[in-house]
Amino acid sequence: MHARFSLIAVSGLVLLAIATGAPWAWAQAGVDIFVTPVPNLPFTGVINVARSFVQRDGSIVNVKTIRDIGRDGRGRIYNESRMLVPVANTKTPQLMQIHQYDPQTRISTILNPEDRTFSTRTVSHPPSTVPPALLYAAPMGNSLPQSEFTKEEDLGIHDMEGLPVHGVRETQTIPAENGGTGKEIVITDEYWYSDDLRINLIVKHSDPRTGSVTMTVTQVIRTEPDSARFEIPDGYKPTGTGRETDK
Repeated sequence: MHARFSLIAVSGLVLLAIATGAPWAWAQAGVDIFVTPVPNLPFTGVINVARSFVQRDGSIVNVKTIRDIGRDGRGRIYNESRMLVPVANTKTPQLMQIHQYDPQTRISTILNPEDRTFSTRTVSHPPSTVPPALLYAAPMGNSLPQSEFTKEEDLGIHDMEGLPVHGVRETQTIPAENGGTGKEIVITDEYWYSDDLRINLIVKHSDPRTGSVTMTVTQVIRTEPDSARFEIPDGYKPTGTGRETDK
């Protein structure tokens, strides 16, 4: 699996899976929609997340959540983390954390709504302005090496949320003798990239050993978000500051 990481760990999203006995939930958390901190492309949207976890007894747990995301004209971004809930749940999932990032100051902020605290750090290595992945669905994206076990497909251009998106699918085949299950394993990753917004609007990952995840950006509005989204709310208390060390 080629993990796609956001600026912070999305551990809040996998609490339910861990509670139900899915130790690989942390690995799946690496699959994410990365909001690139680029200026002059403001928008807001909602990520719909659908996950399935294969448990030790072979049963499958299906869960979901939603997350607000956004970016202003200065390139500042925000990204929510909400609890995963059963698919039958009709209530809005509990808000766990909010991540804010300002590319001009390189300050990354984590808000914790439950206890109304926040922490900040200065990022030494600013995030990329394209999704930080070995493979993403941009026309000029870097491709993974082709082999007898890896195949890439160009899925063409389609319309999503009124925007053209370019899709690619990577299929990795693990031979039966190497898969640990006695059967051939096929792992798929799929990305639909909007060059207009500079983010993936759909990310899919499927591994029959662990489960699947589909993240879809909806309700895209290409206007300047409320500036309060990028500020620390009144009444929040600091818990610490720091600086990332150079690696």
